[in-house]
Parts: sequence; C-alpha cells; structure tokens
Amino acid sequence: MKGEAGRMQHSDKPKQEGHIWGSMRRTAFILGSGLLLLVAFWNSVTWHLQRFWGASGYFWQAQWERLLSTFEGKEWALYIIGATQVPVLLFWAFNGLLLVVDTTGKPNFISRYRIQVGKNEPVDAEKLRQSVRTVLFNQCVISLPMLVFLYPILKLWGDPCRRELPTFHWFLLELAIFTLIEEVLFYYSHRLLHHPAFYKKIHKKHHEWTAPIGVISLYAHPIEHVVSNMLPVMVGPLIMGSHLSSITTWFSLALITTTISHCGYHLPFLPSPEFHDYHHLKFNQCYGVLGVLDHLHGTDTVFKQTKAYERHILLLGFTPLSESIPDALKKME
Repeated sequence: MKGEAGRMQHSDKPKQEGHIWGSMRRTAFILGSGLLLLVAFWNSVTWHLQRFWGASGYFWQAQWERLLSTFEGKEWALYIIGATQVPVLLFWAFNGLLLVVDTTGKPNFISRYRIQVGKNEPVDAEKLRQSVRTVLFNQCVISLPMLVFLYPILKLWGDPCRRELPTFHWFLLELAIFTLIEEVLFYYSHRLLHHPAFYKKIHKKHHEWTAPIGVISLYAHPIEHVVSNMLPVMVGPLIMGSHLSSITTWFSLALITTTISHCGYHLPFLPSPEFHDYHHLKFNQCYGVLGVLDHLHGTDTVFKQTKAYERHILLLGFTPLSESIPDALKKME
C-alpha cells in the first residue's frame, strides 16, 4: 500500500507542476495581451482626448486657481470638500434616483431592466431603512475620519492642493494604477472575509441582500468597510501622491461604479452589474471588481457556465438582456 501511495504522489507531482506552469502562462498571456492592446490604442485614444483636454485645460486651471484663492490658508477645507463631500453627494444623487425605482417599481422603462426578476418588487421598507442607517454611519463615522487622517499623510508626499493640475496623460496613468490596486486589494480582502473565521461575524451582514440594490454597496460591518471598501480605494492616491482633482474624480468614480455593480438593474450603456450580482446570489463566485483575478484563480468557473455570464456585456440597445438571453426554464418535476 505504501508503495502504491508513493507512486501516486510521484505521479501527481508532474500534474501539479503542469497546473502551476499553465496558470503562469495564462497570467503572462493576459498581461501581455493587455499591454499590447494598451500600446496599440493608447496614442489614438489619448490624441483625441488630449485635444479636448488641451482646449479646456486653461479653463480648468483658471477655475482651480480661483478655488485656491478662495480657500487660501484653508486648503484643508478644500480637501475635505473635494475628497468627501463631492463624492458623497454624487453617491446619494445617483442612489436617490435608484431608490425611487426600488421603492415604487416605477418608471417601468428602468424597472424592466431588473436582473433578478421578482426580487425587491418593491424593496422591503424596514430592511431598507436599516441599511440606509448603516450606510450613513459608515460614511460619517468611518469614512470621514479616515479621509481626514489621509490629508496630512498625503502632504508628506506632496501637497494635494498644489497649484498645477495634473496633465491628462498623468491622470490616465493614475486611474489605471488606482484600478489595478483596487482590484488586487479588494479581491484578496473580499476572499478573506469569506473565510469561515470572518464570514459569519463580519461579511454576512453585507450578504443579507441576495438581490442587491445600489445603496447597499456600502452596507457592511465597520471592519469590512475599512478593510474592503475604504483601503483598496485610498491606497492608490496615497502611493501616487495624487492631486486633489485626481482624488475627487477617483473617489467619485469608485462610488458610482460600486453602486452600478450593486444596483440590480442591467441598464443600457452602463457597465454590466451581472458579475457582482451573481456573487450576491451564489456567494462563492466572482469576488473581484474587474474579474481578472477571478479568472486567474478560477473563482468564476461556475459563473461562466450560466446565462448571467452571457448577459455580462455592455447593453447597447434597449431590449432587456433578461428577455433576449433568458434563463433556461426549469424542468417540470
């Protein structure tokens, strides 16, 4: 028996090595392909955008200098407004519109794009009130102090309220780096929170919503809000020593993107929320933001076998994908 076990272990070793080598090759292929595409489209895309930026750059620089003059000696107040108030106002403006649909089911031209048909029609009022209270607590008691504390740290790298705005190319580079850092930190922190040691006491709160809505994107245990919501977004600007304009834009984009991922509606011309919606439905698939690390770690294999994966595209028409790519009918028992 020992001899057979030894032979089996010996025969499994090449398979394991082959699997590791295969994963490395896939990783290299994906990163290499992404780099080639970036190089191929970088000049053409940025040329057109740079023309717009160049035409309006003097205007924005002038407006920024007016703000600096207004807040002269109180740049910290300008930072608080840009890093906290502007993103939060955009978050609640967008979610306010979505909450009208969530609570009334109207207008129909939006509610017809619901991903999980029959869920939250309408949303439970008491459950929603509890979630909104938690979101406000997280924003006021956790996010605000963290971002205030970030200001003196940023000043060690360079004044975030410095007079010169970043160039367009530098801003694009920052966004790419911010997105990459967020993907890595969110994926691994999120998977860690799904470990049995942490899930029941921390992350289960967020998963009370198996059919998510936009506002619950920040509905989380305080520990999760710090580790998985705030830090992945904050680390990028900290490393880059970013300008306030980049920070404000990035924080606003992050909040709008996570709202879309949780909104429960696959709306035309907006990024697909099917990936994260499926995570709320099944719990053990689709942990990341972009899906790159899910692909590399194989945590999207079940998702790729579903109709939801076929619907995980940018909707460029007005026919709901739940109609054009419906779920398979369950077999009659």
